[in-house]
Amino acid sequence: MSDATPADFTRDLVRWSETLAGIARTGMGFTESLYERERYEEILHVAADIKAAADEALEVRREQDHFVQEWMESVGEGVPGYVTPKVAIGAIVGDDEGRILLVKRPDSGVWLYPTGWADVGYSPSEVAVKEVLEETGIECEPVQLLGVVDGQRMGFSRFGMYMLLFHCRAVGGALVGHPLETADVGWFDLRALPEPAAGAQWWGPMAAAAIEGRSGSATFDAPRNPVWRAGE
Repeated sequence: MSDATPADFTRDLVRWSETLAGIARTGMGFTESLYERERYEEILHVAADIKAAADEALEVRREQDHFVQEWMESVGEGVPGYVTPKVAIGAIVGDDEGRILLVKRPDSGVWLYPTGWADVGYSPSEVAVKEVLEETGIECEPVQLLGVVDGQRMGFSRFGMYMLLFHCRAVGGALVGHPLETADVGWFDLRALPEPAAGAQWWGPMAAAAIEGRSGSATFDAPRNPVWRAGE
């Protein structure tokens, strides 16, 4: 018997709708057949219906046409049109006192480790170092890849997104928050994190193990079994 909660099912609805939309947008990017393009557009409308229903369950009011328009505007051609998850880079930064570096997001007011979208032309570890410096003024060096996380599966993204999470060591700089990207920055004891600390229940233990020198191999989300059945 399924033990899925309503929230789990709503999250699956979002995932299913984004997957259908991704398949349709990729197909539209490669096909030269007007007939196939019409079928893909029909799939987009079905996906938009699913997503609108999920948003209604979450009391977010956006119409089906909004999603179709948004998806259609992102359709490319050929390989550039192949829809893949966006990539974000996060950095768990520790100092010599065993503290963690956190940033307060100006839009949500939550505390989180420095993070940002992957930039073209940089390696993932270079993005981690760059984001930490830009957001906090702290210079750091990457130590280890801690894990690869499916943001949509974890529930902190409403679209396909992978997070590459690095452990970094502070090596210099001065603590200065970016005026546009942060509301506050600071060093915190791992046993006294500020509130609210977004997702600390899953990254907190990983961060503590890394900063205290106890981390092991990089983690990843295990495959669902079966992948496309809710609550199993």
